[in-house]
Amino acid sequence: MQLHSNILGTGKPFIILHGFLGMSDNWKTLGSKFSEQGYQVHLIDQRNHGRSFHSDAFSYELLVEDLKAYCDQNSLKNIVLLGHSMGGKTAMLFATKYPEYISKLVVADISPRFYPVHHDAILNGLSALDFSELKTRGAADKALAQYVSDLGTRQFLLKNLYWVEKGQLGLRINLESLTENVSEVGEALPVHAEFNGKTLFLRGDKSEYIAQQDEGIIKRHFPLAKIVTIANAGHWLHAENPEDFYNAVISFIA
Repeated sequence: MQLHSNILGTGKPFIILHGFLGMSDNWKTLGSKFSEQGYQVHLIDQRNHGRSFHSDAFSYELLVEDLKAYCDQNSLKNIVLLGHSMGGKTAMLFATKYPEYISKLVVADISPRFYPVHHDAILNGLSALDFSELKTRGAADKALAQYVSDLGTRQFLLKNLYWVEKGQLGLRINLESLTENVSEVGEALPVHAEFNGKTLFLRGDKSEYIAQQDEGIIKRHFPLAKIVTIANAGHWLHAENPEDFYNAVISFIA
């Protein structure tokens, strides 16, 4: 089964991978800007997300094989690969397993280390949405607010809402599988995995996902890694400071 993608522009292949509970649509604005610089941008929905296929199975090994199959089906080589959060973990593992596919690697606000599960409130809130009762996006937002207080996070999550049919809302994500396999999301990169190509790690200055002590593990797995901090940004650094994020990426891949 092929991953769903939105392809923008023509030129050198540039793949972007979204984070946990996200989708390719989150990257449309930046993807369009990158495509204007001579890149064919592939905004991908990873399995169990967006418009891609649903599966009971979910792990980084599988996400990597999904991506390799996508590259092979579309004859993509020498790619720029950018991944945010969970997508960054997929991108890191892909680069270490299939370095011959990669021109340059960009990892946004995630390190190779293990992260404990911290999505319980979000998953519980999404699971509690009763679409037999909730008939508007506003009603869904009000219900989710009982579990997720931050408006920006709720807006991000509720991008997964869609009309299954007239008058019937649903979620595009495979919530059951993602909840069952949530521990996979924080898994560390395998201890001996290494990529010796050019790599850029971007971190938000208000985010705790890449800490000072993570620089050592980043350099062990990615010896040529450059680490750049994006000002005035948290974990969703590409949304919170898109201008600096864009400039940092373009400067690195140009």
